[in-house]
Amino acid sequence: MTSVLDLVNVSVRRGTKNIVDNLNWQVKEGERWIVLGRNGAGKTTLMQLASARMHPTSGTVTILGDQMGKVDVFELRPRVGLASAALAERIPGDERVEDVVLTAAYGITGRWREEYDDFDRERAHDLMTAFGVADFGERYYGTLSEGERKRVQIARALMTDPELLLLDEPAAGLDLGGREELVAALSELAQYEAAPVLVLVTHHVEEIPPGFTHLLLLKDGTEYAAGPIEEILTDENLSGAFGVPLTVTRNGDRFAARAAHNLATGLGGHA
Repeated sequence: MTSVLDLVNVSVRRGTKNIVDNLNWQVKEGERWIVLGRNGAGKTTLMQLASARMHPTSGTVTILGDQMGKVDVFELRPRVGLASAALAERIPGDERVEDVVLTAAYGITGRWREEYDDFDRERAHDLMTAFGVADFGERYYGTLSEGERKRVQIARALMTDPELLLLDEPAAGLDLGGREELVAALSELAQYEAAPVLVLVTHHVEEIPPGFTHLLLLKDGTEYAAGPIEEILTDENLSGAFGVPLTVTRNGDRFAARAAHNLATGLGGHA
């Protein structure tokens, strides 16, 4: 299979600290990856590298066959869809929802004087329909619930028909109902053969949508374990990556994690 994303000996240094530290990671066509780790593990920095919005301090990052530092990033970035909290903050609250999705075609936030043809409008409508927000097209983005905004952001990220889609903690801030609606939508996308390669960042195993195939566990900016989800998502690996004893359970095609019994007793619980 062709490599879509290839990081070799990658480090990102800020001051005296390596946020990403000698990381090696390869994502291939047809794969759907989860990136999992505790706060500060380097997940968001990794997404900035993978979306061509940051250069590594050392090592090489190759995205869709183009190596960072040897390619015009403004030509590369439209081939990579990104939904992140940082991007969401730049979307004007008084922007029409349809325009939030449409403006991705020009790689901008906030409608200005650009023109859109029927193809653009039809694609935006189809994506909004797929994520259940088509009825909100004339509403202002700032009036939507957090769950509705997240679905609009993903529709926007798909507007340019990207070859790689990066979702940085898309379920953050959602209530249980909103999270489950989003997980269901992402599961459907993951199982669609024509979907782009997907990478979803989270720090909760409960947010892993069915249909995702691989898992990268990060700890202190580098790989703790990586490979097929069924092999990597174990009590031992999750406990090591998060630094506390954890137990992983599976119910059908969904996962959950909780503190192991010995942690609970160590905090004053009783057997």
